[in-house]
Amino acid sequence: MSVGGKSLGITVALMAVATICAGCSSVARTAIPATCVQPNVLDKPRGDRQPIDFSKLRQDPPPVYQLAPRDILGIYIEGVLGKSDEAPPVYMPQRWDDQGESIPPALGFPVPVREDGTISLPLIRPIFVNGLTVAQVEDEIRKAYTVDQRILQPGRDRIIVTLMRKRTYNVLVVREDTANQGYSRQGGGQRGMYEPIRAGITKAVELPAYENDVLHALAATGGLPGIDTKNQIKIMRGAFRSPEERDEFLRTLEDPATREEVLATGRKIQRIPLRVGPYDPPLNLTQEDIILNTGDIVFIESRDEEVFYTGGLLPGGQYPLPRDFDLDVLGAIAMSGGSIAAAVGGGGPGSGIGGGRGGVGGIFPPTRVIVLRNVNGQQVAIKLNLKTAMLNPEERILVQPNDFIILEYTPFETVMNILVNNTLLNLNLNDLGKR
Repeated sequence: MSVGGKSLGITVALMAVATICAGCSSVARTAIPATCVQPNVLDKPRGDRQPIDFSKLRQDPPPVYQLAPRDILGIYIEGVLGKSDEAPPVYMPQRWDDQGESIPPALGFPVPVREDGTISLPLIRPIFVNGLTVAQVEDEIRKAYTVDQRILQPGRDRIIVTLMRKRTYNVLVVREDTANQGYSRQGGGQRGMYEPIRAGITKAVELPAYENDVLHALAATGGLPGIDTKNQIKIMRGAFRSPEERDEFLRTLEDPATREEVLATGRKIQRIPLRVGPYDPPLNLTQEDIILNTGDIVFIESRDEEVFYTGGLLPGGQYPLPRDFDLDVLGAIAMSGGSIAAAVGGGGPGSGIGGGRGGVGGIFPPTRVIVLRNVNGQQVAIKLNLKTAMLNPEERILVQPNDFIILEYTPFETVMNILVNNTLLNLNLNDLGKR
C-alpha cells in the first residue's frame, strides 16, 4: 500500500506540474515588469501636492464700501425728503443678519440704488452713485440741491445719507462631501467592502457685497471640502436664472449620468484646484475667478470612483484611494488585509499572504502581483515580485484609481506547494498503512 500510495502521489504530482507549466496565466506572461513601464503609465503621484493658500479664495475689499445696484441707502433731506419740524426716521434692523454679523442702525428714508447705478430723489434728476462711497453720495446730493438746482440754501441744508442695507448675491452651493468623514463596512462583516458615510447638502446662501467669494460660500456651508471630495472646486457661472431653473438643476444631480451631461454643457465652468504639485500649471487666480454673482453654483463633487480593487489570493474587495498621499502596492496589500511577512521569509507554513487561501497551501507563500490598469481605454497588465519590491523601490508602483491588484503564486511556488503537500499526504498514508 505504501509503494502504491507513493506511485499514485508521484503520478498526480507530475500531472499537476505539467498542467501548471502548460497553462500558466496568459496575463502574467504578457504583463510588463514594473521597472520597464513608462512613467506616465506607471505612476501619477499625489503626495507631492500641497494645499493652496486659501486666502486666495477671498476677494480683497476696498478700504471704504462702494455702492452698486441693489444697495439701499437711508436718505434724509430736510424740507424735501422729510419735514423740517420732525426728526429723521431711524431704521433699527434685526440685531444679526443671516451671516451672523451685527447690523448698525440707519437714518433716513429707504432709497434703493437702481440697476443703472442711479438713485431717484424729488425735484432733481437721477444721480449716478455706482462706485461712490456714502460720503461721496452725500456730497453729490448736496451739490444737486444747493448748486445745480438751488432748491436749498447753501450752508443751511441738512442732508444725511447712511447705508441702510448692503446688496447681496444669491449663490447655490452643492456639496457632496461628508459631515462626518469616514467609511463604514457594509453588512455581514465582509472584509474589504466599504461604503462612504455621506451627508451632502444643497444650500442657497445670501452673500453680502465684498464677501461674495468662494471662501465665504464655503464658510457658510460647513467649511473647507473634506478629503472624500475631488481635488477641485467647480463654479458654474450663471447656471440658473430663476428658481425653476435652479430646481431643475438640483434634480439632475440625482442621476450621475445626467449630472455629467449638465457639467459638459456650454455653460462657463471655473475649476479651482485645492492642491497643486510641482508639475502643475501655476495657480494664478484673479479676483474675477473667485468672486461669485447671483446665479452662480459652487459644486464640490465627491470622488466615489477613486477606488482600487483586490482579488486572487487577497481578500476580494473595493477600497477608497487616499486623495492627498501616495499609496503603493505594498500599502494596498496591507490595506486589504494581506501580509507581506511570509513573502520575505517572516512566516511559517500557512502564513502566506491570503492565509493559505487558494487551495494549494501556504508553505511557499505567493509573491507575484499583477496590477491591471486602464490606460487610454486599454488594459495594461503590470507585474512585480514582492520579494524584490521590498528591496527595490522602483517596483513599488503607486496605486491609481480603478487599479485591480491580483496576488497569485508563481509556477515554481505552485509546483513546490503541490510537491510538499503530496509528500505530506504520502507520509500520512504510510502512517495509516503501518497501523
